[in-house]
Amino acid sequence: MKDIDDTQAPLLDHLIELRRRLLYCVLALVACFGVCFYFARPIFAFLVHPLVAAGQDKIFFTQLFEAFFVQIKVAFFSAMMLSFPVIAMQLWQFVAPGLYKQEKRALLPFLLATPVLFTMGAALAYYMAIPIAVHFLLSYQGDLGGVQQEAIPTVGPYLSFVMQFLFAFGLAFLLPILLMLLERAGIVTRKQLVGARRYAIVGAFGIAAVLTPPDIGSQLLLAIPLVILYELALIGIWFTERKRAKQVAAGDTA
Repeated sequence: MKDIDDTQAPLLDHLIELRRRLLYCVLALVACFGVCFYFARPIFAFLVHPLVAAGQDKIFFTQLFEAFFVQIKVAFFSAMMLSFPVIAMQLWQFVAPGLYKQEKRALLPFLLATPVLFTMGAALAYYMAIPIAVHFLLSYQGDLGGVQQEAIPTVGPYLSFVMQFLFAFGLAFLLPILLMLLERAGIVTRKQLVGARRYAIVGAFGIAAVLTPPDIGSQLLLAIPLVILYELALIGIWFTERKRAKQVAAGDTA
């Protein structure tokens, strides 16, 4: 118990502290939303770029309020990503006083790695998976026995399409963190994860088939990184197991 911070506040003080941390999170989100709403048009133009690169120079909206609400959604999603470091830090400052020093050292790297891995996944989706999927879906344009088939993309469905890709790839890249936390909590072991490797590979392709369009290119761009991240998680767990074993051996020697 010596590792826990000396300040043991009663329940009311904890609730007051939680309210204060949540207030900071809301203020950070509102401030980022205001900034992102001001730049909503440039942000949406950035998201539309894969469509423009595929040869579509127009995007439509079919209802008067659709374009406005799309800018609201763009600003909100951007604000969530922009304010995540502040929100994560506030949650960490609320939880950290109740953790042992060893638990703090174990959890802090995972907290710091989360936005990095999510950004890597979203970048892979934007620069590789979305262009491939857009080209595949637009390839269905053309002549259908005398009838011309042409795509008319609208702002609302296109934004949902892009957000699905960004969040699917971003969350998929958090797989190593999830597996390492489950192992550290004692829910699974490295031996169990190694034994489940074949099921993990099948599951990775199943997830890719559900979250991406039915073209093999975008599916492989999600499934292959999932398999690689699974293997990286096994390597990370192996290193943490060795480190814990050395600590236990050192404690027994002492």
